[in-house]
Amino acid sequence: MRLFTEKLQVLNVGLGAFADAIEAAGGAATRIDWTPPAGGDRSLGLALARLVNDARVEAANRTAFAAYLAAQPVAQGIAPAREAVPGMDRRIILHAGPPIDWAEMCGPMQGAIIGAILFEGWASDPEGARRLAAQDAIAFAPCHHHGAVGPMAGVISPSMPVWIVRDAATGRECFSNLNEGLGKVLRFGANGAEVITRLRWMAGTLRPVLEATLQEAGGIELKPLMAQALHMGDEVHNRNAAATSLLLRRLLPPMLASRAGRGEIAEAVGFIAGNDHFFLNLSMAASKTMLDAARDVPASSMVTAMARNGVTFGIQLSATGNRWFTAPSPIVDGLFFPGYSTADAAPDLGDSAITETAGLGGFAMAAAPAIVNFVGGTPDDAIANTAAMGHITLGRNGGFTLPAMQFAGTPAGIDARKVVDTGLLPIINTGIAHREAGIGQIGAGITRAPLDCFTQAVAALAAALPDG
Repeated sequence: MRLFTEKLQVLNVGLGAFADAIEAAGGAATRIDWTPPAGGDRSLGLALARLVNDARVEAANRTAFAAYLAAQPVAQGIAPAREAVPGMDRRIILHAGPPIDWAEMCGPMQGAIIGAILFEGWASDPEGARRLAAQDAIAFAPCHHHGAVGPMAGVISPSMPVWIVRDAATGRECFSNLNEGLGKVLRFGANGAEVITRLRWMAGTLRPVLEATLQEAGGIELKPLMAQALHMGDEVHNRNAAATSLLLRRLLPPMLASRAGRGEIAEAVGFIAGNDHFFLNLSMAASKTMLDAARDVPASSMVTAMARNGVTFGIQLSATGNRWFTAPSPIVDGLFFPGYSTADAAPDLGDSAITETAGLGGFAMAAAPAIVNFVGGTPDDAIANTAAMGHITLGRNGGFTLPAMQFAGTPAGIDARKVVDTGLLPIINTGIAHREAGIGQIGAGITRAPLDCFTQAVAALAAALPDG
């Protein structure tokens, strides 16, 4: 009968009104934030139940996660995309995110494609480039379908230089374009004369200097550089100040020893030193290299890609290869530059969420408390975001440690099952593009991957897994 003589203490799961009544009567209620798995969808819940604790899925995830950890991305070279990227020896332009037709593309992506057409010389003016794109005279494909990634619009055309990042463990190669800097840039849809001039300088001057440098250096291992940058306040997605400085420090000796001319070296160094985001594209290619090592493991629920094209958000699983599971791309909630608001913003855009997929970016915000000045929130929020991601991942990457969390590894290996089970969505910090081409970046903030992508993936994985 002690129940009637002691103060009532209740764990309340579900409606908060129950806890309100208990507290009003003098009792104590601990409110537990819980929702049914799979959003209460019965059929999806049954599909999830088939996958949870399934020995085949658990073994597959151990295999995929181990492959991700074992990957060793090395910046091996730079070359025109037509020479390096499979399938680029024709009139084709790669873009960020899942597949999308020209007519459905968002403003920044269409603007970037127009710029790429002008850069290639396939048209002489923007209107001619737009007509060419609309007439199906050019093939469009996701960067991910060609082993590549690109920030924001993600556009890569045949003559653009790309980083060649090779996995020393497997020999697999991944690619990314070179970062243009801030302001009026192609990745945000700008395509004016200054944009094309800069792209041509990057192809004609910067590429040869970096190519000669990497030949002299014999390649640059990227994981140690990224790990050091995490200890210096970067999360290597939206903050790359330390990583870019470390890269430049690593490049300078072989650059000076290379066959590159002194004038061209001075231009290249000035450009890199003036662009804190220069390392971003290498971070993305390195992340894809690590995740591609985990691809094509039957029964694995590990997420190997998250990407957005400004209209749809898509994910891929290890077990399902290149199949996309998509949902509408969200609007990013963040800090806007003066004069802009969410009404001006394009939906979430870019392949750069590959960093979060690899346990960096938003998943490593605890390493970069200063990032909150750019994306919003507080330093405590940055640590809390990293901690929360540990509930939906397969493990931690001991190669990427976080000083603010007792040097624990970053949470990595997003498990689609855990996302659906908990309802906890992967966090992404990102830049915000104006919905119209050419205006550029108007802010930065934090968003979450849509749950529908993960529910579709879980249902597909359960349907493909034989009873056993």
